[in-house]
Amino acid sequence: MKRFIAIGLLLAGLATAMLAHAAADIEINTPAISALKGSMQTRHAQLSGFYASGAIGLTRDGLVAVRDANAVPLAQRQSVNALVAAENNDRNALYKEIANANSHPEWEAEVRGTFAQRWIQKAPAGWYYQDGSGWVKK
Repeated sequence: MKRFIAIGLLLAGLATAMLAHAAADIEINTPAISALKGSMQTRHAQLSGFYASGAIGLTRDGLVAVRDANAVPLAQRQSVNALVAAENNDRNALYKEIANANSHPEWEAEVRGTFAQRWIQKAPAGWYYQDGSGWVKK
């Protein structure tokens, strides 16, 4: 009987944690989150042409990757690599900040997954994203 009570308490705790998690506010805003979003917004203007050309794409894990370096003129490749690295640094920091702002740093992976899905859903036709089988053109 004690074993069933212990299991029941464990399941109740898991259910509570899952309900709390479901209520995570991914739209939460703090000065750090605002700064990251602003930085990403500014950089987006520089990246959008590379998304459109298929040179870069959205990854399954909520980041950006160079998909086809040959689609980038040689003189711009170093710049594109730096832009992608800066974007990924900001995205990683954003996911962490949102989880922390929700007082649940352990939710970072779930926040990342939610954003990865949103980035792909909101991407215009013609952009590339990764799915389970590789790169796909939207």
